[in-house]
Amino acid sequence: MNSASPRPRAAFAAVAVVAAWSAWQPYDPATWWLEAVPAVVGLPLVWLLWPRFPWTRLAAWAMALHAMILLLGAHYTYALTPVGFWLQELFDFSRNHYDRIGHLAQGFFPALLAREVLSRKTPLRGGWLAFLTTCFCLAFSALYELIEWWTALALGAGADAFLATQGDPWDTQWDMFLALCGAVLAQLILTPSHNRQLAALRAARY
Repeated sequence: MNSASPRPRAAFAAVAVVAAWSAWQPYDPATWWLEAVPAVVGLPLVWLLWPRFPWTRLAAWAMALHAMILLLGAHYTYALTPVGFWLQELFDFSRNHYDRIGHLAQGFFPALLAREVLSRKTPLRGGWLAFLTTCFCLAFSALYELIEWWTALALGAGADAFLATQGDPWDTQWDMFLALCGAVLAQLILTPSHNRQLAALRAARY
């Protein structure tokens, strides 16, 4: 492993602590597995494969923060997460909006990961890189909505906590729109620092 791209031990340790807490007596164990699988399976794989494909620090922390958002929602279920109730009371929302935070994050953090892979594995730059990164995030969000649909068909009422629609007929459209917003926002805010870290990673490896 290149010394310029060590494993982000602090980020992964933080996720491990949150995962242990999240798995301890969750509100709905079945929903916990449905919500937590990307974190509890994906992050260990990233750790094991790090020598073959190290990530920038920004991407590593994006994975970690996204995992912690998922694990928090998995512990309580998204519709019952205390952060969402606090926001509901603060802004007089009609419902718990923690799932909206989750779907904004579903665009924001994966945008960095998609951008990193496309930047390192293809010649894409500039507008086409931004466009295809955004397309990936929208496709990923749509796939997640399909998974929710298939889960609902398989489990019936048992999937209600996983779906977290809270009676909103436009929940699917809101989820994908917020993922789109997250993907665009991440690139607008973080592209300069991400480019610097990508350049440093390329220089260290080559």
